[in-house]
Amino acid sequence: MNVILTNLLAFGFALGIIIVVHEAGHLLVAKAFGVRVLTFSIGFGKRLWGFARGGTDYRVSAIPLGGYVRLFGENPDESSGDPGEFLGKPRWQRVLVYLAGPAMNVVLSVALFAVLFMVGVELPNLPAMPPVIGAVEAGSSAARAGLAKGDLVVKVNGERITNWQELSLALITSPDKPVALQVRRGERTFPAAVTPQRVPHYDVGDHAGLDPVLRPQIRKIEPGKPAALAGLRPGDEIRDVDGRPITETRDFLDAIEKRPGVAMTVEVLRDGRPLRVTVVPALVGGKGRIGAYIGFYQRYPPGQALIESLRYNADIVAETFQVLGKIFRREMSAKGAFAGPIEIAAQSGAAARAGFKYLLNLMGFVSLSIAILNLMPIPILDGGQIFILLIEEVIRRDLSLRVKEVISQVGLVLILMLMVVVVYFDLMKHLPGLVPGS
Repeated sequence: MNVILTNLLAFGFALGIIIVVHEAGHLLVAKAFGVRVLTFSIGFGKRLWGFARGGTDYRVSAIPLGGYVRLFGENPDESSGDPGEFLGKPRWQRVLVYLAGPAMNVVLSVALFAVLFMVGVELPNLPAMPPVIGAVEAGSSAARAGLAKGDLVVKVNGERITNWQELSLALITSPDKPVALQVRRGERTFPAAVTPQRVPHYDVGDHAGLDPVLRPQIRKIEPGKPAALAGLRPGDEIRDVDGRPITETRDFLDAIEKRPGVAMTVEVLRDGRPLRVTVVPALVGGKGRIGAYIGFYQRYPPGQALIESLRYNADIVAETFQVLGKIFRREMSAKGAFAGPIEIAAQSGAAARAGFKYLLNLMGFVSLSIAILNLMPIPILDGGQIFILLIEEVIRRDLSLRVKEVISQVGLVLILMLMVVVVYFDLMKHLPGLVPGS
């Protein structure tokens, strides 16, 4: 019961903020152009609570799966010549009103990831990692293919790659399907094929037993311990110990554990600059300890954090369309790519239990995904309305009311079908025994 309650509370918090930001975009731009806004609703259906201000009814409604802004004169049959009518405004202004919602979701996503990068986030930066194999799981598909630590993957399915994120995307979107790799080992280049195993109930693949090179980073420092006294900080990337290069966590731990009481020089990379400190491991339980927790950690100064956030958001958008392309080409199942309210609630609860930063990370991803969805040229969505306005601008006249009604009905049916599909996928993931064929 506590898990369900956490899921619901985290889901309500995350989705509530995302919806408020989206609808606030429509509201603010509409009012900036002099459009009368009749209703600003979080949720659909029956009004539960609210207040009126500036001619707008701000309300919370019964069905918490979205929200809407109702504009005066949005329907042709409401036309009265009032200067505050939405349809009386130029098309470019109406386009910006529709565009404002998704745009605010993008702004929210960029802001959330920028904040996470400033305070520090415990997630590996895969786009910044070269496709060099750091470890191969024993007995995995990669091990059977003869791949080894230090191999550089230069091509995937004939396409050249430059970072680990591209390799990861190719693997997880090819469950139970051979993925052709071109690998460089020293001066020799050779082909290899790995087969990612399907993750149960999600129809996505694993990484076929491959892991990247993850240089150790300091995630947390214990006050008063040798690491703190030496001036080490969370986010420092370990480069070498006494001149010996450190390429993985185990190397660093071995160096510390084997030399209690012995001063050693540790070179770290901090904010892009190398720094040397002297640390003396304490003897704890027969081993050297410095009071530092090692993990994946990214932290940047404000300007760099914003740049990294913009880059990260651009990567998410590119990967989203790559996944959609694979779905349409029937190279990947939609079940693993789409998430409905049940799945998002489960992920929100899991993220909240892991820590608030993980919930913010999920919120950024969901906010950007909602922006992408809303910009799709599907009738009744923002992108569909923008598409209709662009058509009207090209033909220099409004489409007939009947045509618009038919388009809206088709759009509503498409959205309802999409909701049924994603909820069915959610049930297959979380209640597999109750869904036939899962």
